[in-house]
Amino acid sequence: MTTESPITHAQLRVSVVIPTLNEERNLRHVLPLLPSFVDEVVIVDGRSSDGTVAETLRLRPDAMIVMEHRKGKGHALMSGFEAATGDIIVMLDADGSMDPAEIPAYVYALLGGADYAKGSRFIHGGATRDMEWYRRIGNKVLGQAVRVAFGGRYSDLCYGYNAFWRDVLPLVAGEVPGFEVETFMNCRALAAGLRIVEVPSVEAARIHGVSNLRTFRDGARVLRTIVSEWRIHRDGYRPAPAPAPDLASPAGSDVPVGISLHEAPTR
Repeated sequence: MTTESPITHAQLRVSVVIPTLNEERNLRHVLPLLPSFVDEVVIVDGRSSDGTVAETLRLRPDAMIVMEHRKGKGHALMSGFEAATGDIIVMLDADGSMDPAEIPAYVYALLGGADYAKGSRFIHGGATRDMEWYRRIGNKVLGQAVRVAFGGRYSDLCYGYNAFWRDVLPLVAGEVPGFEVETFMNCRALAAGLRIVEVPSVEAARIHGVSNLRTFRDGARVLRTIVSEWRIHRDGYRPAPAPAPDLASPAGSDVPVGISLHEAPTR
């Protein structure tokens, strides 16, 4: 996949937000592969005990380092979103499981008219090499719960490779601490009536270290998040969508072939 810039509007900036916790050995497989058009790299470090911050600055001296003293991926991401200054914000894991070369596909989806680009390992062109059978079943069941509650048809609920316009951040942000953050944001995007596009993504296995994800504990937190957001949605809360960016769609930036488009329920 090419890493040439899909952006033809000089005023647009792309920020990549990466939460880290002891990812020193993995960052060398991630940061050098970021496309050249990425303007800003925001590393949110959750009190790493290794050389994560030093390795970041060695590889990307221009990176913004945000020190997060609260535990949890959700807190780290929200702090990173707040610090990011780009017009487009991309969420990326630091463990090497997400291919930075896929970032142009997310940017193209946004430039083609989407508000929120959602990575999927389960549509044509996507795959995963890091998911046990019971996690696949859980992901599917939780996705069906979101479909019933919000009407959206996500093919892959619990995946954190997403991108969105900064303008919609107030609609998907909130106080959510842990790995349930992706589900929280996905539910909020549906509830807000955002135009959501799924982008095929190939997930590799973590390169070094052990994941902090705990399948059953975090699955229960995801389910509680769905129920909580459904109750809010049921009671009539629906944030007003932010205005769409005032941009003419650049030539060739239509939604790529092979990704599935999902519209949220009518507002």
